[in-house]
Amino acid sequence: MLMRTDPFREMDRIVQQLSGTSGTWSKPSVMPMDAYRQGDEYVIAFDLPGVSTEAIDIDVERNMLTVKAERRPNGKSDGVQMELSERPLGVFSRQIMLADTLDTEHIEADYEAGVLTLRIPIAERAKPRKISIGGTGGRKQIAG
Repeated sequence: MLMRTDPFREMDRIVQQLSGTSGTWSKPSVMPMDAYRQGDEYVIAFDLPGVSTEAIDIDVERNMLTVKAERRPNGKSDGVQMELSERPLGVFSRQIMLADTLDTEHIEADYEAGVLTLRIPIAERAKPRKISIGGTGGRKQIAG
């Protein structure tokens, strides 16, 4: 159901993680995700801990789903001396090519405990349906 648009993106993520660089708007970091089918919908979950809902942008254009988010540093007062800073900051992005069998008009988004969850229903035309055989003429009729 999903297609990655950039096969080298995972390598970029590893390099950024090892070098400690953060994502920018021109070269965002990759956010981790899980994708699975649950009943008649496709579920995609993105890890975005510490990101406010106002800093998350979700777009769908044709079959391309784009999720962008920005994690900014906490406001620090002048007397604070940072001892350790391991949490990645900056811009995170993920683009996913969605199959034609998904209904992009009815995507639902929830954000809880640092996880953005998108639920995309399977399009009616993609669901399995029974085909019955009519009378003696052998004509087939699709029941749907």
